[in-house]
Order: sequence, then C-alpha cells, then structure tokens
Amino acid sequence: MKDKSKAIGISLMAVILLVVSQIAAELLASVFVVAGIPMGICNTVAGLVYLYFAWFLLKLFLEKIMHLKSEDYGISAFSVKPKWMVVALLLPLAVIGSYVVLFPGEYVASGADSGKIFEILSAGIFFTGIGSGFVEEMVFRGIIFHALEKAWNRKMAVIIPSVLFGVVHILGMNFSVGSCLLVILAGTAVGIMFSLITIESGSVWCNGLIHALWNIIIIGGGLHIGDKAHADAVISYVLHTKSFAVTGGDFGIESSVISLIGYMLVSVMAYLMIRNRSSRKEKESVSHQDTPAAEAE
Repeated sequence: MKDKSKAIGISLMAVILLVVSQIAAELLASVFVVAGIPMGICNTVAGLVYLYFAWFLLKLFLEKIMHLKSEDYGISAFSVKPKWMVVALLLPLAVIGSYVVLFPGEYVASGADSGKIFEILSAGIFFTGIGSGFVEEMVFRGIIFHALEKAWNRKMAVIIPSVLFGVVHILGMNFSVGSCLLVILAGTAVGIMFSLITIESGSVWCNGLIHALWNIIIIGGGLHIGDKAHADAVISYVLHTKSFAVTGGDFGIESSVISLIGYMLVSVMAYLMIRNRSSRKEKESVSHQDTPAAEAE
C-alpha cells in the first residue's frame, strides 16, 4: 500500500509541475508582450521556457526531493533512435496525405500577413509542438508510467495513463457526448502507442519527438484540415464531408478514424519490436544455459 500511495503522489506532483511550468512560461511571455516584443518571439520563448522549466522541475523533484534516479523514470540523456525519427515524420504526413487523396475538399488561405503567420507558426512549432509534446511525454510516459509500473505492473502502467491522457483532453471543453467519447477513445489509443514506444526505446525522447512533430504538422497552424476553415491557420483544407468519423467531431481530425488507424499501426509496430526483442533474449538465455552442458560433453 505504501508503494502504491507513493506512486500516486509522484504522479500527481508530476501533473502539478507540468501546470506550474506552463503557467510560468506563459507569464514570462506576457511580460515580453508588455515590453513590446513581437508575439512570434514571445511564443518561441514561451515554448522553450516551458520545456526547460518542466525538465528542470521534474528532475529536481525526482532526484533532490524523492531521491530517485530520473533515468529510472524515462528522463535519461537525450537520444532518439533513427527508426522512430522516421515514424515521427511519416505518421502525420500519412494522415494528411490520406485526407488530401481520399476526401474531396478545397484549400482556403487565411490572408494573414507575415507578422501574423510568424505568430501562428511560432506558437505551433515551439509551444504546442516542442513544448507540449516533450513535456507531456516526460510526465505521462515518463514519471506516471514508470511510477505505476513499479507500484503495480506494466499493464496498469500502460492503461491508466493512457485513459487519463484521453480524459485530460476533454476537460473544460464544451464538446458533445459523442465527441467526448471519440476523444477519450483516440486519446487512450495514442497513449497506448506512446507507452509501447517508451517500452521499446527505454526513454521518453522517441515518443516525445513523435508527439512534437505530430502537434507541429497536424495542429501547429500551418495546414488545418476540418469541415470548416480555421481562423488561426495559414491554410485550411475544408472537407466536403461532414462525417463524424472522418472529421473527428468537435476535437478535429486527431480523434478521427483515419488518425486512429495510424495510432494502431504504429502501436502494432512497436509491440512486434518489443516481442521480437523478448524472443531474442529468451533464445540467448537458453543458448547460454546450454553451452556449459555442451562443453562438458
């Protein structure tokens, strides 16, 4: 019971530090705005500060307060495997390509000037993309995942943060019941995908990169895909279909069937990698056990 209470406490503190880091970054950006610094630069600073604050506070909490190794919670030295770099780029591009090729629509330009475009893209790249992408992975697939795995088991560690990840995305939103259910389903699916990548790679950085590039390409403001044009997008691809499954409902294409298929394919890929690695280890273990007997003969 003590270990489980400790795991819950660590998880809650990780979420609190995420919120604190985000608020601190936004407050600093607000000071820059008051000082007359262009919004695009403020967005850039906010995103990078958000990432650094969160990384610093999470490591401080684990190592100095809890006396734990941050590496044991997925926050190791930064390293990304090439195969996951490829997935990070292909997943969002495949989803966009599927929409453009399979579903008729029309492109609508926002007509924004260069200053507004810089503002939109800087927020999408540095805050929504790099900041939120990596910080959420450090918290959900780093600290919470490993804390629950140590207190319960790996299955619980995969399922609970994944469902929580889906629920978090509907908090404070005025979505329909159908959209809420779709978001929870999609959020859980993508959470499971990120968890499997964490298990396969041994850290949060591979899925952090995938999460960041997904946010930049899909919701970063460069190209918006939906059933209507988006005010904060440089270009919108307005779908002619109003199908709930295709548009993703109130949340958008991140919770659509197209994106769900993408999450599932990557999850299967990660699962097979994990299983193949386990099989190789078992064969190597059996081989080592058989060697002494063979030598004795």
